[in-house]
Amino acid sequence: LEKILEIHTKKIKVSAEVDLNTVAKGTPGFSGADLGNLVNEAALQAARRNAESVELEDFEEARDKVRFGRERKGPMMDEKEKLATAYHEAGHAIVMQELEHAEPVHKVTIIPRGNALGLTMQLPEKDHYTYGRKKLEAMIVSFMGGRAAEELAMDDIGTGASNDIERATGLARASGFALDVPRTSLAPILLPSSFVNRRWAGAAA
Repeated sequence: LEKILEIHTKKIKVSAEVDLNTVAKGTPGFSGADLGNLVNEAALQAARRNAESVELEDFEEARDKVRFGRERKGPMMDEKEKLATAYHEAGHAIVMQELEHAEPVHKVTIIPRGNALGLTMQLPEKDHYTYGRKKLEAMIVSFMGGRAAEELAMDDIGTGASNDIERATGLARASGFALDVPRTSLAPILLPSSFVNRRWAGAAA
């Protein structure tokens, strides 16, 4: 990804302070076209600031826009919703920070983008082509950190965790980890009861 970014940035002036390797780490899953859009958006962002060169903050704003959508400027959340969102994202960040096999936390925000009310972003230390069980467990538990924080801090659970649960469930199923999920306390959250009962019965047999 860094090499592709080097090609796309040849036509713009990039600050000497920008490390394209750092930018690349924040763009896992981006196609060549996505990276081209990121560079173009970063250049536009710098132009809006009347800056002489493109800074890291421009690349980060562009990355968030390409990946998650534009910053929402519509009706604002009320204070209770903001607080719930802040606890939710803080929950993700704290869990990620404490888990040995989770990727480092890079950015936490409660600025709404696309369908998301807030975001907690990690910055992988290296490219991964396969994942071991410990890494997968850390990813799934990290997804659930926001829900846990809302329940602890607000004594309530909002709809903000729905996407987290969907992603955690998808990851568990896709990786085959779902075969063991029924043996854990996450089973009622991650998997439908019919799936849990069926898998548990099969395992017990």
